Amino acid sequence: MSTAIQPSFSMPFRIGSRSSPLALVQAHMVAEALRAAHGWAAEALTIVTVTTSGDRILDRPLADIGGKALWTKELDRALLNEEIDCAVHSMKDVETVRPDAIAIAAMLERAAVEDRLLGAPSIAALKAGAVVGTSSPRRSAQLRRLRPDITPILFRGNVATRIAKLEAGDADATLLAGAGLDRLGMSGMGVTIPITQMLPAPSQGAVGIEIRADNSDARALVEAIGHADTFTCVMAERALLLGLGGTCHSPVAALARLDGGEINLLAEILAPDGSEHVAGSARFAPGDGQAPAALARDLLARASPGLRALFEA
Repeated sequence: MSTAIQPSFSMPFRIGSRSSPLALVQAHMVAEALRAAHGWAAEALTIVTVTTSGDRILDRPLADIGGKALWTKELDRALLNEEIDCAVHSMKDVETVRPDAIAIAAMLERAAVEDRLLGAPSIAALKAGAVVGTSSPRRSAQLRRLRPDITPILFRGNVATRIAKLEAGDADATLLAGAGLDRLGMSGMGVTIPITQMLPAPSQGAVGIEIRADNSDARALVEAIGHADTFTCVMAERALLLGLGGTCHSPVAALARLDGGEINLLAEILAPDGSEHVAGSARFAPGDGQAPAALARDLLARASPGLRALFEA
């Protein structure tokens, strides 16, 4: 337990979260970590729920209605209006470029990064012409690369909603993040897809905590529960995204891991229909902000003009 920090603002410390079941589980993980780190009683913290546009609008792809900002803009507003002291996010849902007034202060230790397939024992075992529900351009492109006969359809909503759609027969299978299933107590559900077959989304499995950039008290409190290796690797993946300049229309996969004191960053970009795939990797020292951008440039240089154009929009 660390030495208790006495913030200048009045308690309780307000943790902002989306209202979905998974988001609330993650907010409670942050709350428990803060209590343990600072020796706080339960009443020293409160979780403030915010319904985001991404939770309300479920009939269209995110890329068509504003991209990842639909998960963050209401929490950003609450943070900047000082209605909350920090905001908890699944890092894969956080836009690459954030407002200057908001800072990513820490991340919890990363959980499983792999996707899990529900509805079949493997991608190869899916029936010919199978319908697979997903809201992810990356998953759709990767599936179509592996199985061009597969038809992806839009599956939006929280984990329970997607599973209910699958059980109702709306699709033959679906893919969900293993970390989310584990956090919801569904660790036995689905079959893990190895990263050699489907590289995950950048930042998948990581929970991040944002604060107002000028709030030094909140920064000190939150940094105490941060996992440094996770932060280093996820920020490298985000630096790759920044170098690519992609949007939610642009299927990207990336995973950084520490290996022998260096970061090993794997990445790929794909055409939405899976017809083109460009992969690469880089090893570099932690804190090297140029290496991810160099890998991004290499991927784009080897892409066709059509694929490259997706990242220039």
